[in-house]
Amino acid sequence: MLKTRTTPDNHAALEQAVAAIAAAMADPSRVKMLCALMDGRAWTATELSAVADVAPSTASGHLARLVEGRLIGCLSQGRHRYYRLAGHEVAELVEQMMGLSWSRVVPPETTAPPSMREARTCYDHLAGRVAVQIYDFMQAEGWLEADGSALTPYGREQFLKLSIPLRAHPRRKACCACLDWSERRFHLGGEAGAALLIHLENKGWIKRVEGYREVVVTASGKEAIARYFSAAV
Repeated sequence: MLKTRTTPDNHAALEQAVAAIAAAMADPSRVKMLCALMDGRAWTATELSAVADVAPSTASGHLARLVEGRLIGCLSQGRHRYYRLAGHEVAELVEQMMGLSWSRVVPPETTAPPSMREARTCYDHLAGRVAVQIYDFMQAEGWLEADGSALTPYGREQFLKLSIPLRAHPRRKACCACLDWSERRFHLGGEAGAALLIHLENKGWIKRVEGYREVVVTASGKEAIARYFSAAV
């Protein structure tokens, strides 16, 4: 078996790559854009300039920097150009950075709307108070490993009982504890979190608010979430 030797050149390249990512994020306007794109949708430059509260010409420069840093991608459809996060790895990075940032400051009284704190999307999985309660239930019932890094065999069995499909060999983290910025606690991320969100939506237990990250839990959803996850909605 061949072993890869780490050389000074490898270290230098890695350090430069880390610095490039940090530099691409090191602007409040670009951070606002990344946070907006956490809803998983593709946004236009005009929409992102409004979110960041900057002029369209200034927004173009910020977007170019994010594209160059491979944090977002650009899609062209006809005359229109849309921007979206480059992938779930970037979404996980942004969410972790938000959680880490909150731990470095005295937590202010949140100004986020109650509906946003209750339930919202975090890129491709569920976040907010409801998601945190579901995660707490899974931890207490032994569905998850102690650090949230994987489903236990029992947890996989429960997912299958709920008809939530899981890949045997996912190309991303199978499961992870994602720090919820509004609750300051964990919700379910990774492949399992994405599969859970799709299941809840397909069942009609949640509905997305068009154009926003907010998610509405339906009447049947409140009943189902209480039944299956002992979570009060």
